[in-house]
Amino acid sequence: MNDNPEIEDTKPRPAYRPADPNVPPAQPPEQPASPVPAAGQPGLRAKASPYPRLSPAPAGPPRWLLWGVIGLFVLGMLGIGGAIAAFRFVLEPAQQERVMEALPFMQAFLPPRPGPDDTLPTPQASGTEVSPEDLLSGLSLTVPTETVPTPEPTQAAATEQPTDAPTHEPTPAPTEQPTAEPTAEAAAPTGDAQAAAPQPTSGPVQVSNDTILPRTVQLTGFNYQKQTWNNCGPANITMTLSYFGWTQDQAFAATFLKPGGREDKNVSPQELVAFVEEQSNLDALTRVGGTVQLLKSLLANNFPVIVETGARFEGYDWLGHYRTLVGYDDNQGQFLIMDSFLGENTIEGYTQLDADWKHFNRTFVVLYEPQRTDLIQRLLGDYMDERMAAQIALEQATAEATANSTDGHAWFNLGSSLVMLGEYERAASAFDRARVAGVPWRMTWYQFGPFEAYYGAQRYNEVLSLVDANLASGAEYVEETYYWQGRALEALGNSTGAQSAYRSALRRNPRYEQAQAALDRIGS
Repeated sequence: MNDNPEIEDTKPRPAYRPADPNVPPAQPPEQPASPVPAAGQPGLRAKASPYPRLSPAPAGPPRWLLWGVIGLFVLGMLGIGGAIAAFRFVLEPAQQERVMEALPFMQAFLPPRPGPDDTLPTPQASGTEVSPEDLLSGLSLTVPTETVPTPEPTQAAATEQPTDAPTHEPTPAPTEQPTAEPTAEAAAPTGDAQAAAPQPTSGPVQVSNDTILPRTVQLTGFNYQKQTWNNCGPANITMTLSYFGWTQDQAFAATFLKPGGREDKNVSPQELVAFVEEQSNLDALTRVGGTVQLLKSLLANNFPVIVETGARFEGYDWLGHYRTLVGYDDNQGQFLIMDSFLGENTIEGYTQLDADWKHFNRTFVVLYEPQRTDLIQRLLGDYMDERMAAQIALEQATAEATANSTDGHAWFNLGSSLVMLGEYERAASAFDRARVAGVPWRMTWYQFGPFEAYYGAQRYNEVLSLVDANLASGAEYVEETYYWQGRALEALGNSTGAQSAYRSALRRNPRYEQAQAALDRIGS
């Protein structure tokens, strides 16, 4: 309808028809469906989404790769654990040492050991404790003087009549080779390893309090041996033999002295003597209770001396160590030493060496030619008798324990000397005092007086206590540990355990005659 009346609406209009209720309303025509575009078809686009488009999630790694990584990790951990277990339980100490040189952190995986300041465990109550005063009462405190009897020399020794002073000046420094050609009598050893005996180059000096020894002495002609692993015993006996013309090396000595292998922690002085007497044409002896004056007298008469001492090298706990004395200097108050660990020109003051030597009851080993037996007898005097030497050592230890009742080494030496004299009850009490005062935990790796004393005093459980302490601290390579274990078990009626212990001792040292005799006694 036009709102302006002045303009006529001429547009034709369809006629109005009312809706027929019986006719359905017309439907709008259907629109054809839009075709779905194929992926990547040009000219077609998907309908835009009102939401931001998200990147599809990346595909995860294959499951086999994940399990492979986990498996490799587990295998690696098992390998590390196995390597540590092998290092700790399978390798021998020498092999462990080489590993630690390359990988120092591996030391953390060693079996636990006592600390550097730990001592032997204290004894169990025995019910028969003896006070220090009672133990020391009645023991002689008179130490024999250095004066020794001077019997008439035999014809064989007539050429070695002692003089008050040497007839030669010592050379200024040791050399590895002799400074003179050997005489015909001092020929090199033959193929059967017999050592030659050089003739002395000067008149000997007799030991006595009023004898004036030379102020300096230096023996030469040694072949220095730098010890291999755990080999100071074979190295020192080899060096000392070389003075007499011996040409074998320390490996030869080790085959005799360590038949069970290089891990044997102890070569006793008696084993050194046996080696010399079986493998060379020299004689040898070992005694306790030595003195600085005696050492100097032997050196002044051209006898090198091996001493057994305690040592605490840098980076090491306390341990036992042999040292070969080749000279002395009164002007400086020191010994000249061929030390298989520290070097061939080692020096140590008289006081310090005596303090270290005291740890082993001042034990010494001296080698000599049979034709010089009379001279060695005159020089040693009372020391030629083992019981007299033990008595001298007892008197030294008694004096030191009396002066200082907390001196563990003095009490230990007192016990060792009493064992040599067969006084086991008192010896056991002395060892009790030593353990209460404190002595290094390795003492029973090298010295077995406590085992013998407690056994002789019928304190068998104390023997087994020391055996356990040894085995827990690394002395499973010390054959004497098993021997005394066997003796105690046998005494307690455990024959089966005793047999096993004796066999263990013989595995460590097939030449251990005492262990073999004990095994034969109870039946193998």
